[in-house]
Amino acid sequence: MVEEWSIQNIERMQPVAIKHIQSIVAKNRIGHAYIIEGAKGTGKTKVMQFFVQLMFCENSTGNVPCETCRSCKRLKSHNHLNLSQIEPDGQNIKRNQIDDLIHEMSKTSLESGRKVYVIHEADRLNISSSNTLLKFLEEPQSEITAILLTDKMHALLPTIRSRCQHIGLATMPQSILKQKLIEEGITDSMASTVSRMTNEVEEGLNLAKDEQFGLARKSVLKLVEASEKSVQDALMCIQEDFGPLLKEKEQAEQVLDLLLFAYRDIVAIKATPLAVCTYPDMISFWKQVALYKTYEQLSKQLELILDAKQNLHRNMNRTLMMEQLMLNLQEGYSFV
Repeated sequence: MVEEWSIQNIERMQPVAIKHIQSIVAKNRIGHAYIIEGAKGTGKTKVMQFFVQLMFCENSTGNVPCETCRSCKRLKSHNHLNLSQIEPDGQNIKRNQIDDLIHEMSKTSLESGRKVYVIHEADRLNISSSNTLLKFLEEPQSEITAILLTDKMHALLPTIRSRCQHIGLATMPQSILKQKLIEEGITDSMASTVSRMTNEVEEGLNLAKDEQFGLARKSVLKLVEASEKSVQDALMCIQEDFGPLLKEKEQAEQVLDLLLFAYRDIVAIKATPLAVCTYPDMISFWKQVALYKTYEQLSKQLELILDAKQNLHRNMNRTLMMEQLMLNLQEGYSFV
């Protein structure tokens, strides 16, 4: 697990979801399957942890886990025998992972009480693993609860969605997050960008102070300026600046997100000169670009960047992908 077991600030982050969970446990109406859905940074894992801890806690007070009983301590040390968690193995959650999970859930546990299994990034279940999970969900057992975490609920099979109760998480308004980051000493321009990338103050602060992210932001803006001059300038920019930024898939996705926000800024400025931008330090340039771009051209460019994000999951060469994207942005053709 990446995040630590903690109940601090969870109620402040997601008061509606937490109250719903507390009501479920207090009334002893724990269902057999839940989907916790929320955008990146909304605290899906922390909300799940609170839910699991409240279900397992032996001495909760006021609908809050005690954090001191045997079960709470085991959860914090990640060795509670009645909790199983799986994450994607490579690009997907594979059938053998679900088979192993079902086998584990079917065994008699050394611990008494409810068993819980958590599927992280559940939208990355492939067809085979989805169907295997569905069969298990169709035959619910009273003392087993599934929790699926996702930021793309629509990517789950409709039949899986229909068998799970939905707990939706709220996002923090960008303006509030931006102000909180500024209060912590982050510049207006960086706070504007970071508040588009996450919904969480702590993650936003880490991102704003991360040298790699700062380099990615700077390089993407340089690339947009270069691409508006000529495709040759854009290709040279990729060769010179983007090697370190494309090594990992996650970094490449971040680069494409930053690029997408740049073109969304241009669309917003074209619609209204007073638009709130991801890159307020670029507004003067955005206005220049917006003057000679049509909405149709900008819409096509946004579509091409989204297509490139899809291509990240096809394991194509990422530098080649970026070069092809620059050609496409100039010529208006989509990926083959």
